[in-house]
Amino acid sequence: MATNGGMTADDVVMVSAQLGRPVRGTRSVAHRCVCGAPDVVETAPQLDDGEPFPTLFYLTCPKAASAIGTLESSGLMREMQDRLAQDPDLARAYRGAHEDYLQRREAIQTVDHIAGISAGGMPDRVKCLHVLAAHALAAGPGINPLGDEVLALLPQWWLTSPCSQRFPEGD
Repeated sequence: MATNGGMTADDVVMVSAQLGRPVRGTRSVAHRCVCGAPDVVETAPQLDDGEPFPTLFYLTCPKAASAIGTLESSGLMREMQDRLAQDPDLARAYRGAHEDYLQRREAIQTVDHIAGISAGGMPDRVKCLHVLAAHALAAGPGINPLGDEVLALLPQWWLTSPCSQRFPEGD
C-alpha cells in the first residue's frame, strides 16, 4: 500500500530509521540501493509547516552518508572547487546540473523564497557532496558531473551488510 506521496509504509519506516527521526515532507523514494532499501528520497519544496526546503533530493542511507563524509574530510570538495574554477566545460556541466535540479523542483511546486537556489553549492560552489551524490543517484548518470564523480569514488557500502537488514520492516 502506498502512502506519503508514493512511499510505501515500509519505506516510511525504513527511512525514518535511517534518519533516526520521523520523515518530513518526503514525496517519494527517488532512488533505491542495490539492496532494495531507499537511499535517496524526494522532498517537497515546502514542508507542511510552510518552511521552504530547497533540498529536493535527500540522501538517507547512513552507510552511504558516512562514506561521503569520509570523502568530504579528505579535501575532495576543495579539489573539486578548484577544478570548477579552472575548467569551463566542467563549470558549464555543473550549471546544467543546477538548472536540472531547479526544473525538477519547480515541476513539483514553486516556492518564491528558494527560487533560483538549488543545493550542494550549485552552480558556483562545491558545498555538500551528500546533496550532489543524491542528485546524481536520483537523476541518473550524466546529469550532475561532480555527483557522478562522488559516486564513482564511493566503496560498495552495501556489500559488508545489506542495508535492508539493518532497519526494521513496517507492520
